[in-house]
Amino acid sequence: MDDFVIMGLVLQEIEYGESDRILKILTAEKGLITAFAKNSMRLTNHLFAACCQLCYSEFVLRPGRNADSRMYNVVEAGYEDDFRGIGYSLEAMGVGMYMVEYTLGLSLADQPAEQELRLLMNCLYKVCEKKIDPKIIKAVFELRMNCACGYMPQLLCCQGCGAYDGDRFFLDKEDGRLLCAGCAAKEGKSCNLDKGALFAVRYICLAEDKKIFGFRISPRSAELLYAAAEEYAMAHMDKKINSLKYLRSLPDWDPDYRPKKDQANADGILKDT
Repeated sequence: MDDFVIMGLVLQEIEYGESDRILKILTAEKGLITAFAKNSMRLTNHLFAACCQLCYSEFVLRPGRNADSRMYNVVEAGYEDDFRGIGYSLEAMGVGMYMVEYTLGLSLADQPAEQELRLLMNCLYKVCEKKIDPKIIKAVFELRMNCACGYMPQLLCCQGCGAYDGDRFFLDKEDGRLLCAGCAAKEGKSCNLDKGALFAVRYICLAEDKKIFGFRISPRSAELLYAAAEEYAMAHMDKKINSLKYLRSLPDWDPDYRPKKDQANADGILKDT
């Protein structure tokens, strides 16, 4: 097979020997691919900058010698952009690494991943931009990524009685069923969403890509959104996400967290209502 050119985001770089790296690259056309970048850890090497984690680069790749091999070789690489700006805080870095690790855990090899790549890059950009609470970005990523992978919740109405509105609802993390308070009580379920959190979940899952952060939510409803989104994401991930443990160890990552009031004017930021 001939060399080919492809754009991709480096999700992981693994040191191999003294100066080589094995890269996990997310691409729109081929999903998650693995590539060997010879001598790319050397500062003077032409591949150095483009092959770093969180770099979005143009790669010239050559298939491996073995026809059955899924490992490509990096022939050339040109740096386009990066998302290393997530390092401005421990929380921001934790959320960024969580999203990367979650994406790595999905079965995205050998299949198109345009939606997944676009979502991840959009969320990483929002973290770097510093205008939106990282917790909001994490919840949006979790729900939207699961929708892209075929796990969209059934959000139109209560699956028991057909009710659309209500003060309390239950979102089943396993099958995505939505139940009103009455139907949830009949099944012995405790409601995990209030009206504001349900609106946010519906908005995140159904809005256009460019508008997914264009909502407002009260701090009380936001706490329910954070918990429900994370539970739903973990229920559809069959691998352990180590960065989640790190996030939970941070001082501000707790149920009593409240955003600063001066953040209320940015799209997607929590707002006192």
